[in-house]
Amino acid sequence: MQLNTIKPAGGSNSARRRVGRGIGSGLGKTAGRGHKGQKSRAGGFHKVGFEGGQMPLQRRLPKRGFVSLSAGDTAQVRLSDLDKLPVDDIDILVLKQAGIVHARAKTAKVILCGQLKRAVKLHGVLATQGARAAIEAAGGSFAE
Repeated sequence: MQLNTIKPAGGSNSARRRVGRGIGSGLGKTAGRGHKGQKSRAGGFHKVGFEGGQMPLQRRLPKRGFVSLSAGDTAQVRLSDLDKLPVDDIDILVLKQAGIVHARAKTAKVILCGQLKRAVKLHGVLATQGARAAIEAAGGSFAE
């Protein structure tokens, strides 16, 4: 087999439709464009959303701004909040039950704010670099 002898399978490629070539072709006279109007003319082009001079839908509707769907997924937790919790093994459910994190939060991140005086073990909770250092300095650890 050689590259210059390769042909498509029989019947897979059909000839392009030639419009405006007489009544026998089935697409003579108006060539499938219908009768009159802008779209029947040569160069009868208009931009997407154009409504014949009527104010287009995208300009009639008021602008509503933007609301991020992912905002509020990650809640911030202070070191001092962790210190107040009565348990040593802390995960997102413990934080939600204690009311430190709102119920919609999918993840929590500990930030360096306040002090931690005891060792805690965090499960599936993120921490900033400074908070991680403070937790480990207090004898705490991360299980991720």
